[in-house]
Amino acid sequence: MSKEKLPVTPAVRMLRAHDVPFTDHPYDYEEKGGTAVSARELGVEEHAVVKTLVMEDDRRNPLIVLMHGDRKVSTKELARVIGVKTIQPCTPETASRHTGYMVGGTSPFGTRKTMPVYFEATIADLPRVYINGGRRGYLVGITPADLIRVLAPTPVSVAIDESAA
Repeated sequence: MSKEKLPVTPAVRMLRAHDVPFTDHPYDYEEKGGTAVSARELGVEEHAVVKTLVMEDDRRNPLIVLMHGDRKVSTKELARVIGVKTIQPCTPETASRHTGYMVGGTSPFGTRKTMPVYFEATIADLPRVYINGGRRGYLVGITPADLIRVLAPTPVSVAIDESAA
């Protein structure tokens, strides 16, 4: 098995700049496979895979939401919590314009624009999380404490259990 060259993305550069110890987790990306595929490929619980969602409020202000892979975001509850009328996902083109990343490879680290970051509060309870490293088919493993230290996200409780939905 040949040693593949791991990507040096804006996310990786930001993690290194903040002295964040992380592990590299390349995997075979599947179009529309989502966190179920990455969790399966890495052999980890989907709950520990954190997805980076780029959304916007009713004034088109972008924001990032970090959510467990096996949960959805209640946009209605998120809008209520942060005090706006509505929240909706950005189109892939808009998300890419805000972040500099392709959908499927969006990392909350090293984004083109600085945006407010919200995260499901229970992410902090996990021993380790796997989050996109800035390229499709590439996650990095970090502690929630480092994620919080670098991003200073606002904790929220807006998860919907997909299995109960």
